[in-house]
Amino acid sequence: MSGNELVLTGQTVVVIGASSGIGLETARQVRAAGGQVVMVARDAERLARAAVDIQPRDTATLDATDPDRLQRFFDDLPYSVDHVLSTAGGPLYAPLAELDVAETGRHFGERLAMTLGIAKYSRGRVRDGGTLLFIGGTGGRRPHIGGSVTGAMTAALPALTANLALELAPIRVNLIAAGFVDTPLSASLLGDRIEARREELRSSLPIRRVVGPQDVAALAVHIMLNEALTGATYDIDGGQQLLPQ
Repeated sequence: MSGNELVLTGQTVVVIGASSGIGLETARQVRAAGGQVVMVARDAERLARAAVDIQPRDTATLDATDPDRLQRFFDDLPYSVDHVLSTAGGPLYAPLAELDVAETGRHFGERLAMTLGIAKYSRGRVRDGGTLLFIGGTGGRRPHIGGSVTGAMTAALPALTANLALELAPIRVNLIAAGFVDTPLSASLLGDRIEARREELRSSLPIRRVVGPQDVAALAVHIMLNEALTGATYDIDGGQQLLPQ
């Protein structure tokens, strides 16, 4: 998208998880396309730093896994919005022997409840033809040791998306399933192995580069604009799934 294509002029996008990574880059691209942004994140200081460059319409600090706070946020919005993007929620990798079952239940339940909560509480604020857009992943599609929880969530989110698209119509509901994306979250998960992972992907992916937040954000903006898209999952992984295990 070139800077002179103001295709989101007059539209407002709520970005949950807007202080870094995919959420921050999506906020940046929405603004570049002429749209307004409501930036939402858990960490007030990080959100304030991110908002300096974006110049959002509004900001809000909240934990999207808190259903009461999430409902209050949407109830208190004094205007309607066109789209809601949520990047909230990370993966949980651990072999069965190391899993804390109670923690796992909370993680899985909170992620599903958060997705349902965003859908339920935003429906009175999103215009017809607008979209709810969630970020998931592709990594859990291939079984591997330590991937049970993430694999189950990876399977659940497309089904949840399709059902919500029927319940919320004519609001559209879609899911972006990303492979490895070079974000601060990826760096924190991999630690000192991050550069080796980048180099591995540069040499093995069909696109010969690492997928970045800007790639996912560009897809998110496209899905917001194309009003024929609903109930679907859109993969973006640079061809990672084509590679042998």
